[in-house]
Amino acid sequence: MGDPTVDGMYEDGAGPLTIGALARLTGVSVKTIRNWSDQGLLPPAARTPAGYRLYGGDAPARLEIVRSLRELGIGTAAIRSVLRRERTLAETAAQWADALDAQIRTLRLQSAVLRTVAERDSAAEELPHMTELARLSADERRRIIADFLTDALDGVPDSAYRSGLLAAVPDLPDAPTSEQLGAWVELAALVREPELPAALRRLAEYSARTAPEGAGAEAEAAAVRVAELMRARAEAAVAAGIAPDSPAAGPVVAELVAAWLPTQAGTAEAPAEDGPSARARLLEQLRTAAEPSVERYWRLLCAVTGRPAPPDWGAAGTWTTAALRAHLWPLEVDRSVFEETDPQRVLYAYRQVIRDVGALVAAVGPADLALVTPCADWSVARLLDHMVWENLMAASIAEGDPRTDHTADHLGDDHIAAFEDSARAALAAFTGSGMLHRRYGPHDAPGAMIVQQVVVELLAHGWDLATALGAPTGLAPEVAEETLAAAHRIYGAAPRTEGGSFAPERPAAPGATAADRLAAFLGRERPPAGLG
Repeated sequence: MGDPTVDGMYEDGAGPLTIGALARLTGVSVKTIRNWSDQGLLPPAARTPAGYRLYGGDAPARLEIVRSLRELGIGTAAIRSVLRRERTLAETAAQWADALDAQIRTLRLQSAVLRTVAERDSAAEELPHMTELARLSADERRRIIADFLTDALDGVPDSAYRSGLLAAVPDLPDAPTSEQLGAWVELAALVREPELPAALRRLAEYSARTAPEGAGAEAEAAAVRVAELMRARAEAAVAAGIAPDSPAAGPVVAELVAAWLPTQAGTAEAPAEDGPSARARLLEQLRTAAEPSVERYWRLLCAVTGRPAPPDWGAAGTWTTAALRAHLWPLEVDRSVFEETDPQRVLYAYRQVIRDVGALVAAVGPADLALVTPCADWSVARLLDHMVWENLMAASIAEGDPRTDHTADHLGDDHIAAFEDSARAALAAFTGSGMLHRRYGPHDAPGAMIVQQVVVELLAHGWDLATALGAPTGLAPEVAEETLAAAHRIYGAAPRTEGGSFAPERPAAPGATAADRLAAFLGRERPPAGLG
């Protein structure tokens, strides 16, 4: 409580101010002003005879400075040094800004740890280790990776691949996102697993053994361009529904081998031209590079640093290796197969197969769409989508504009209507475009043989559907035997390779129908007893 003889006087700031008057002028509480006065931040100019504090006319301005500095988080001692001119305001501001930056980094790191724990649903036992990893300095993080790589590559000769590994470091930002911190925690765990160092060593040794002599940045850039071409061509083939062991994959493989051959100049026993040895060598490179743990390592490193992740080879890599296995010899087309297809008989076979398969499709109810079929782990829904696409693709070839939407949804909301519409479109294209008597593609294949392939596909997939539904599998008995013979003629020499169209041929059960034997020839499991 102020001195009653002076309280309320000089509130215009022209003379001494009581502590109450100063509080009313500035909006700062009496308690706070008294506290700052006691700490030497706002010393009184005088005191009343009763001992109450009086402040000079500069007190409001000084009080605003103190309040502003306190609100910015600057400590009492530092403010006192500024007010006494022992340090400049600029020096103090810089010091405290640095301190705040450090505190902010700590808070952000704590936030990232907590968000990572929440998003990963981490167990309580993981929290101490995760927090420890998050607090490591940049040098400590680099040392973890450097020590890991040094051990993994011990004794491996120098190569561009080895140098690239050693140059890549996990530079976690000062304020990492939860994604970056989670990637660093996972990376630190990955380097402790035995699979990764073994895989990295295999790749580094292979690179040292096969790298061109004196290869520089230009050679490395060429290799990157070839890898991107392979990925693009393979993804396009997958999108177009080109099976890796089909004749249509042959030209793609030839293009990729031709692009790859120049990158082998300067390597030991470099292949001079396309052929089995060159293709086997490229296949070995792709197999060697297909190390899931190494791919994960690079993706985590990119995630930690915020750099774009490397392209995902996934399906493209699987398709390319399968295509190379299936086409180790440059394509030589057996043209005698082309001349053994009767256009009118093929058209008749298509009508019979569509009739019986269409009846099966019409019997598929909504609950049946999720059933598993014998075909490559496909559900009934996916099988139906593929059959619709087969019809639409054949029609588009007849019309001179082959489709490339293999992965799109072709069923919509009505699988029965989708199948019936696609069959009508295909039949109209076969009969109205002259397809049965025309030639297509780089091998000048007759249109009738393309339709024959569709017949084989639809009959085999019809068998898949019948098996899934528990329906009889003796489909299209009028034409099933000749369709089986056509399958032997067209696909008899096709390799049964991993990732290809057909599994190894299986034995047919005694008394099996022609459709059952077609399914067995194409690698399907025979239907349960009593079906067929």
